[in-house]
Amino acid sequence: MSYTALARKWRPKRFEELTGQEHVLQALSNALATNRVHHAFLFTGTRGVGKTTIARILAKCLNCEVSAGPAPCGECATCREVDEGRFVDLIEVDAASRTKVDDTRELLENVQYAPTRGRYKVYLIDEVHMLSAHSFNALLKTLEEPPPHVKFLLATTDPQKLPVTVLSRCLQFNLKRLSVPLISARIKTILGAEGIAFDDAAVQLVAEAADGSMRDGLSLLDQLLAFGGGKVAEDEARAMLATVDRRQVARLAGLLAEGDPAPLLDYAKSLEEWSPDHGEVLDALATLLVRVALRQALPAYEGDDLYPSTLLADLAARITPEDVQLYYQTAILGRRDLAWAPDARSGFEMTLLRMLAFRPGPVASAAAPAAPVAAAAGPAGAGAVAGGGAKARPVVARSTLDDWSATLAQLEIGGAVRQLASHCAYAGRDGAVVRLSLDPAQQTLRTTALVEKLAQALTRHLGETVKVEIGIAQSEPDTPARAQDRDAEARLAAARRSLEEDPTVRAFRDKFGATIKPDSIRPT
Repeated sequence: MSYTALARKWRPKRFEELTGQEHVLQALSNALATNRVHHAFLFTGTRGVGKTTIARILAKCLNCEVSAGPAPCGECATCREVDEGRFVDLIEVDAASRTKVDDTRELLENVQYAPTRGRYKVYLIDEVHMLSAHSFNALLKTLEEPPPHVKFLLATTDPQKLPVTVLSRCLQFNLKRLSVPLISARIKTILGAEGIAFDDAAVQLVAEAADGSMRDGLSLLDQLLAFGGGKVAEDEARAMLATVDRRQVARLAGLLAEGDPAPLLDYAKSLEEWSPDHGEVLDALATLLVRVALRQALPAYEGDDLYPSTLLADLAARITPEDVQLYYQTAILGRRDLAWAPDARSGFEMTLLRMLAFRPGPVASAAAPAAPVAAAAGPAGAGAVAGGGAKARPVVARSTLDDWSATLAQLEIGGAVRQLASHCAYAGRDGAVVRLSLDPAQQTLRTTALVEKLAQALTRHLGETVKVEIGIAQSEPDTPARAQDRDAEARLAAARRSLEEDPTVRAFRDKFGATIKPDSIRPT
């Protein structure tokens, strides 16, 4: 009994049937509709995203006996023969098995002859990057000046290995990896057409395991149908893909939310009954935590076929956003480090303990004694929040700005903002307004954005909201930048004196007439 794999049976035969890659299809459809079809196309992308499928549909469009545009009829002899892989004017070559220059020359010997049946002779070269350097040289001349009846369709998963001379002669289209929802929707459409019942969660698992490849997704679906005896059920999908049950992952997340290590470790040990892949468990836990974080950031997020909205809402309410981020980071780092653990189980348990060990401690209550810095503020108490409370900011003593160079060294700024501040001198303060004087030679630095960023940095430094006003100095002010220049000049002068007074240098000057190049001296 013959059986056609789903990936072959449901291979798209028209552009409209393709999933994703709209950016490629639009360009090709427009080119066909306006009869502006280039002589060489290069399709790149990972496996199973539609490179050779698009190339075959394009060959069908070029040679269809009924329609010469982007919509081949699919019924004429040419269309049927292309679909069946026996159209005489579509020459398909697997470059991986024909890498020698002699193979390429033999292939190109017939390029000059007109097509046997179609309007164009189409050369489809798959995995073209596998050709040898000599093969590329043999192909190059024909690729540059092909006969008008020839089209080249090249496909590769590794375009970096193609010579630039070949790339420059082709129209290149980069095919995207397909998203999980796209693969899932296509699988459901095929299962519906085949009359096969399915669990949404099972389809979701297969789509995620496909890793962006539609062909891999359909191959896994074929495997699942064989494994499950014609059923597409979640339990069979998890068993085939060796993935942990989502209920177990949800239970782990719930125990993490409780924060008690004893029941968490007890449950982790109970998982040994199913001989789990501990790396897969951590992957699944990280996947769930991503969805919880999405629910916290986007309350309208409804989850997916694996984790329903009710579960995500419960976990989002029980685990703080900070803990979600901590657990996620710990899970992916623990997954990476499993190979270095004494054994996978102990590495898994240590990762769970690490999640709880590094949780932020409780916030001090408002009744706790004030820190010394708050007491030092005295009656001024700028920044204190009336009524106290756990969220009240600590009172910070007002800092002086008289030593502007010292203040600048403590500010958390860089780039153009630091450059602006270093060319300013402190001119005084009027309540919440800090006044600075800018070196006239640096007026272009005084932009609204940079002044605002400097004000924000001073606000963080002082612990109170301040505004910055920068005026242009009438003369050259004593700025940190000028002080730095003076210091650099002083160090350079000291280095030159030290070198001139060095006994060895003096000996060279006296005996050999050596001279010192001042510009070559740098202080250390």
